[in-house]
Amino acid sequence: MRYAMAIDLDRCTGCHACTVACKVENNLPNLIWWNRIITVGGESPDTPKGNFPDLKMEFLPINCQHCENPPCTAVCPVNATYKREDGIVVQDYDKCIGCRLCITACPYSGVRQFNAKKPEYAIEVAMGDDGVAPHKEKVVEKCTFCAHRLAKGLEPACIRTCQNLARFFGDIDDPQSEVSKAIKGRRYVKLLDHKGTKPAVFYLT
Repeated sequence: MRYAMAIDLDRCTGCHACTVACKVENNLPNLIWWNRIITVGGESPDTPKGNFPDLKMEFLPINCQHCENPPCTAVCPVNATYKREDGIVVQDYDKCIGCRLCITACPYSGVRQFNAKKPEYAIEVAMGDDGVAPHKEKVVEKCTFCAHRLAKGLEPACIRTCQNLARFFGDIDDPQSEVSKAIKGRRYVKLLDHKGTKPAVFYLT
């Protein structure tokens, strides 16, 4: 049993529904985003490459890659970040001492974020699931593949919310799972796979 995610880049329109769903579901504080959409195109953010009318810009959703060989777990001095048997890499806020070595070790820029101060919210009422661990100051946060939802037999919020059906999730060891069927016969890439991290996120191209 190993959880994995596949994202069809041809279907992704950069609508940010996954980003917002993640923000709400996990009660994320202001300025903290576990799931982001990066634009790939011109030299500046949100700009295409090329000259009109031959312009091109693509969208790249990015979150924790839940690597099979996660460099973050190897450097944590207090074992605050670790990999579960199902492949999900999690962060224990109670153990985290805020040294940020995991952020430095992670090759995927921005997927791990540091709460430098007491979490602040746009509204006082938590809108997401009460099963999400309370956020704390001076600790590192990251995507959990919505482990609290998986424990209830539900899909991650980003999967459930994608209107273009660009995201797939499930047990990569099960050939009948949605994620296994999605990548079967498809070309895909894994971000920075040459670094030996063996990401659990497949980008279908």
